[in-house]
Amino acid sequence: MTRILLPLLILGLSLPSSAEDNSSFPGVEKLMSPEEYSEAGLDKLGPQERDALNQWLVRYTAWQAPKIRQNNEEVKEVEKAYEQRAVIKQPFKGWSGRTYFYLENGEVWQQRTAGKYQYSGDETEVVIRRNLLGYFKMELISTGRQVGVKQVK
Repeated sequence: MTRILLPLLILGLSLPSSAEDNSSFPGVEKLMSPEEYSEAGLDKLGPQERDALNQWLVRYTAWQAPKIRQNNEEVKEVEKAYEQRAVIKQPFKGWSGRTYFYLENGEVWQQRTAGKYQYSGDETEVVIRRNLLGYFKMELISTGRQVGVKQVK
């Protein structure tokens, strides 16, 4: 079970703030594929046991995981495997609330968190990371600025 839960715990390791998303924690059952869930034996848990596991995951994610994420090289390597690099098509001037990001690889992402950022540069390479709760953040590499996003295509 540790083999299955460790990658889940190190992906994002932060709870979304109310400014990012008001959704509640989706639960371990929704975070894992049906195969992973069954393989870990979690399908044998009753509702109370599953709730206890979910509560523990939230507490661990909020308090302990960020420390491990910062200090553990093995965790940093796993995180790199769960990120995607891409380039936003020009023209790109930043984001303003509900901005769509059209990537050169054909994907389309939409801003999901509030915020505005004006950009006048030419470097549009981004890295997209998924956190433990399944939310995505896009970082404009040239400036380090980040915005919450969701994939629409």
